[in-house]
Amino acid sequence: MADDLRDDEATKDRNFVTALARGLELLSCFRDGEVTLTNSDFSDRTGLPKATISRLTYTLCELGYLIADLRTGTYRLGAAALNLGFSVLSGIDIQDLAQKEMAQLRDGPNSYITVALGEVYQLEVVYVATSNSLEGVALVARIGSRLPLFPSAIGQSILVGMRDDAREAVFEYAGRQGAEIEAEGRKRHAEAKSIYESKGFCTGYGIWRKDVNGIAAPVFSMSGDRVYGLNLGGPSFRVKPKQLESVYAPRLIKAANALSMHPHR
Repeated sequence: MADDLRDDEATKDRNFVTALARGLELLSCFRDGEVTLTNSDFSDRTGLPKATISRLTYTLCELGYLIADLRTGTYRLGAAALNLGFSVLSGIDIQDLAQKEMAQLRDGPNSYITVALGEVYQLEVVYVATSNSLEGVALVARIGSRLPLFPSAIGQSILVGMRDDAREAVFEYAGRQGAEIEAEGRKRHAEAKSIYESKGFCTGYGIWRKDVNGIAAPVFSMSGDRVYGLNLGGPSFRVKPKQLESVYAPRLIKAANALSMHPHR
């Protein structure tokens, strides 16, 4: 499926470098909490044959993007890849701007609230800034953590904030992963759009995870080329929809509007 996408891109654009795209896709295979992967893992996640994977991992090791453990046959991210990540994070001005707003949201009447700021990547949302609950609970948000775009409140807040053409591109990408994925995305978006238009925020009560409740609102860059999602929530046994909507929603909207007023990338 991933191969089909790359072939489609290469057909559409003669400047598209397939080998580079495949190498970058390998680096994207690492998921939250994973330290090492094998060639088989890379092959399973990209759909590429193992012979191709072997050439790619060798090249990435030579360039310092991967480090091989010959004893175990595994790979971990190298300094070159980590440096890219840190460069991206250091260039996102909104992180610094968001910390104050996020801390104020978290430090409200419910100590179980966690706050996060995220940006879309393919069909996921990647956290770029977090402010975790003061309580020792299972819901911990970390920078770089990913969650699904369509079932989450933060994902839906990003979608409702997108330009029509950008949102349609997301749905088209989803369609290439599977017709049922696109259908689910469009259905959830229609529902979220209706809620957002009436309330000014998106909701996620036991949808992404049955034990998590949350609300989210879009944050816009002044240039209009980027949309983030700002969410807050927590474990459903401590964080109830009524409190989220009556106490936290006005503060969430205010924080999202404040961040949208700042000039950031």
